[in-house]
Amino acid sequence: MLVGMPNRRLAALFAPGSVAVVGASRDPQKWGGRLARGALKGAHRRSVGLVNRSGGEILGSPAYRSLAELPEAPELVVACVPSASFAATVDEALGSGARAIVGISAGVDAAEERAIGERVRSAGAVLLGPNCLGVFDRDEELDLAPWVDFPPGEIGLIAQSGNVSLEIALLAEREHLGFSRFASLGNQADVEASELVEEFAHHDATRVIALYIEDFRDGRAFARAAATAGKPVVLLAAGTSDAGRRAARSHTGALVSDQATVDAACRAAGIVRVSTPDELVDAAGALLRGRRLSGRRIAVIGDGGGHGVVAADVAARHGLEVPPFSDALSRTLARELPPTATTANPVDFAGGAEQDLTSFERVARHIADSGEADALLVTGYFGGYADETEREVAAALAAVDLPLVVHTLYPASAAADVLRAGGALVYGEIERAVRSCSVRAPSATREIPLPAADAFEPVTDGYFSSRALLHSAGIPLAEARPVRTVAAALAAADELGYPVVLKDLSREHKSDGGGVVLGIADRSQLETAFGAGGDWSVERMAPLAGGVELIVGVRRDVRFGPILLVGLGGVYAEVLRDVAVALAPIEPAHAEELLRSLRSAELLSGARGRPAVDVAAAARAASALSHLAARSPWIEEIEINPLLVTPGGALALDARVVSAEAR
Repeated sequence: MLVGMPNRRLAALFAPGSVAVVGASRDPQKWGGRLARGALKGAHRRSVGLVNRSGGEILGSPAYRSLAELPEAPELVVACVPSASFAATVDEALGSGARAIVGISAGVDAAEERAIGERVRSAGAVLLGPNCLGVFDRDEELDLAPWVDFPPGEIGLIAQSGNVSLEIALLAEREHLGFSRFASLGNQADVEASELVEEFAHHDATRVIALYIEDFRDGRAFARAAATAGKPVVLLAAGTSDAGRRAARSHTGALVSDQATVDAACRAAGIVRVSTPDELVDAAGALLRGRRLSGRRIAVIGDGGGHGVVAADVAARHGLEVPPFSDALSRTLARELPPTATTANPVDFAGGAEQDLTSFERVARHIADSGEADALLVTGYFGGYADETEREVAAALAAVDLPLVVHTLYPASAAADVLRAGGALVYGEIERAVRSCSVRAPSATREIPLPAADAFEPVTDGYFSSRALLHSAGIPLAEARPVRTVAAALAAADELGYPVVLKDLSREHKSDGGGVVLGIADRSQLETAFGAGGDWSVERMAPLAGGVELIVGVRRDVRFGPILLVGLGGVYAEVLRDVAVALAPIEPAHAEELLRSLRSAELLSGARGRPAVDVAAAARAASALSHLAARSPWIEEIEINPLLVTPGGALALDARVVSAEAR
């Protein structure tokens, strides 16, 4: 949300009482010609003014030479003019009293765009674009989006690419889906994605909000808007590959990619993340047509073992569970199927359907009555039996009180049509069928934290300054002493007690090339390990045996703010890349969930006879670091690597802070 403009309503963009098109053209193949034709479609609902400096007539309507000549002041102005004329057109629109402007014009200088946006906001108006495709509203009969014919429906689309918008519209039409509203973001000189999400959330005709975004601007505001929309939000985000990521000076910065950041925001806000326009349309269709799931447990049944196995594997990739049935339910299902059938989940009929097709209905009802699944996935040959009994069974399956998804080799069959008519989702591909369950399953949405007030004073970059900052946040550290000479190192070791650790603070990554010497047992070993003069640290040796080294860090993302990373740390952090990411700050319970989600989580709970470590202590440290970074906007990156977690607690062994000024 734009600072200083809370909860701006954008009604004039979508339901204006009057419209003017500046740059209207007599050529039907030009932007101005298409915009004129689209505007005149709604002439029975609102006054439409066509502005062309030559005057005359366009599509049977008078053309005026300027906005000032219009018989009625326009509430919405569409500016389809060369970039050199855009600023003047905006000023003329504001002078005429326009409450909303759609900037079709491309090629406007970035600095000029910012200045125009400020003028629009100061006037109390709104600007969509520039460099955008326009707007569309089904119920208002507002069609100001040239080149795209949006079929009517219930999807609200917000997109930053004209061609992608066209593709999404064509894909949706193929799937018999349509749109309630459309807004093209363009360059976001004023109106941003978060505001449009809020506006679409208040639009009764919109049931699903779908977005294609290349630049979030204020990503955290976007996440908050999606989290509170009260409607499903589907996101296709572009430009989030590792190749587009800026260089980082820490392990954390290197590991927290733009892709991971967007994923973290989507998880927190309950946004359905997709990768292609086709997936976006698929997800929107599933959300509109299918019942929402109460959990993530999927029961899989089919008349072939192979499809059941594939379905279970795909379900796992989508974060769904295919839990084994209870003994009682398995015994009940076994009475309905041949002795060779598998009844644990997935259920393999093992030819039972060929003997008695009605067994599908009975098995489905037993599963629904058991309460052991949140959705039923039928996979395989069903749909190919092609007789009246199959159609009757299809109707009975659709009536079972459990969300039903069907993957069939025959999606165009009569039985498939009966299933669809009964409310089931039917697909010819297992990936689409399983994904439809995933997008309708509940997600653990969380409150999106607002920026916090400054609490921690800036410190100079440096190892001991970083340690002091962590200490002030309540994070325990291994005791250490700064030294510059052998004599000082020996004195520090005598005070701390052997064994000690010696660190060369001049190295970017101290563990590389012998910059960290562990387990120094006496004065002689310390004298041998100490190199030339410079900045060194002598530290009490931590109890490494039985411990696990983690990395905990925060990177400040330019769009989404502070991002927390936890993972397997030490020298293997960037090699193994076993990490989990969340919007910061987070509380200890959430931090513990992240830690237990790691691939290496078994190391924390005890593996191969090792003792379990104090995960709660590690979670408290991660939470404390996330709050420290969130309340210190001067911190660009902050990292503990490693954080040693033992059965008795957690201890920071190395710390690093990068301030924004250091960039």
